[in-house]
Amino acid sequence: MAYDVVFTRRARDDLIDLYHYIAARSGPERAKGYVDRIADYCRGFAEFPERGTRRDDLMPGLRIVGFERRLTIAFHIDQKRVVFDRILYGGRDLDDSLEGR
Repeated sequence: MAYDVVFTRRARDDLIDLYHYIAARSGPERAKGYVDRIADYCRGFAEFPERGTRRDDLMPGLRIVGFERRLTIAFHIDQKRVVFDRILYGGRDLDDSLEGR
């Protein structure tokens, strides 16, 4: 059974911010390529969503997975959806980033 893959507004904003950060330093083509790889990786969770490390201590059902040693991706599984909550670059604090959820 394939799951739907959904990005929350905050996760989409994380990707946009990441794009701008990389584009300013390395150019828009490199930024687009990196953000596209992240999105493709996340879409791959449609078939096998139960990956990563469970972090129920931060939020019930929360899972964390890394991407290319630079990102922390936080998500949860909601019935038939994989919901990406945050996409954090370079060691940003996950606990602080999930406040207000």
